[in-house]
Amino acid sequence: MVRIAAPRITTPRAAARPAVGSAAVPPNSVKAIVVMACDDDVLPLQERIETVADESELDEVHDTERNLFYVACTRARDRLLVSGVQPASEFFADLSAKRV
Repeated sequence: MVRIAAPRITTPRAAARPAVGSAAVPPNSVKAIVVMACDDDVLPLQERIETVADESELDEVHDTERNLFYVACTRARDRLLVSGVQPASEFFADLSAKRV
């Protein structure tokens, strides 16, 4: 008997975080990656930005969020789909500049 797990429903906040431990997955090792909800208020997560105390902490939040986005995108071997609505995340400019 084959048991199929029910799909897990996530909230928008949970969906903003990588669904797979992408740092543990080597670059170019997954055939296709979809990075969704890359909207301006989701990436970087607005809740994290609102809790920072000073400019250096804000820089650290942006660097961490940008790194997570980059790591997720670089795991795709054949296909990468990144989606978002306007206003899109500032990290989209990084993709077009680096041509990931």
